[in-house]
Amino acid sequence: MRPLLLLAVVAGLLTAQAPAAPISIPPAAQQIAAAVLPLTAEMRDGATVMGYKEPGKLVVLREGRNGMHCLALYVMRPDFHVACYQKSLEPFMARGRELRAQGVTGAKVDTVRFAEIKSGKLKMSKQASLHTITTKKENYDAATNKVKEAGLLTVLYIPGATAESIGITATPQENAPWIMFPGTPKAHVMMAGKMAP
Repeated sequence: MRPLLLLAVVAGLLTAQAPAAPISIPPAAQQIAAAVLPLTAEMRDGATVMGYKEPGKLVVLREGRNGMHCLALYVMRPDFHVACYQKSLEPFMARGRELRAQGVTGAKVDTVRFAEIKSGKLKMSKQASLHTITTKKENYDAATNKVKEAGLLTVLYIPGATAESIGITATPQENAPWIMFPGTPKAHVMMAGKMAP
């Protein structure tokens, strides 16, 4: 075997056998501070926060009192993404997380959830807000708890709503409200912002 080919084979074997880098779990206080960033200042202290004590297992880090749930999802994701929503959305959101953990992907997640809502198995909120921040991992500074170049998104879930029923276009708008997934249990008004920078 040629020396260069032998080196390539050995390098490939070493790469394949190299253990994955362990995931570093930030302290709970840092996760809490990051997770509540999408909320206005007066809502942050009262929010319930879910994050991680070990890889892959989302748990409550702090119980809240104002009806908002925030998730420190950035810990396990390749980007910086945190989300806060009104507590009545938790069954819908939790079911989505459960399905994805079971290997259900893409539109199939909503197919299952919509069927369960229709059957009464899954409860869906009548209306609720969702606030997220999404950006590149390097755009979050844990030392200052600041983000730059972030996509800030605020939406209002109104299950079953249509453009006609609430008088808002279903055509995506850059700087104005519009309704996404009209007529479905996941119908929501995109109030401001976008998913990613």
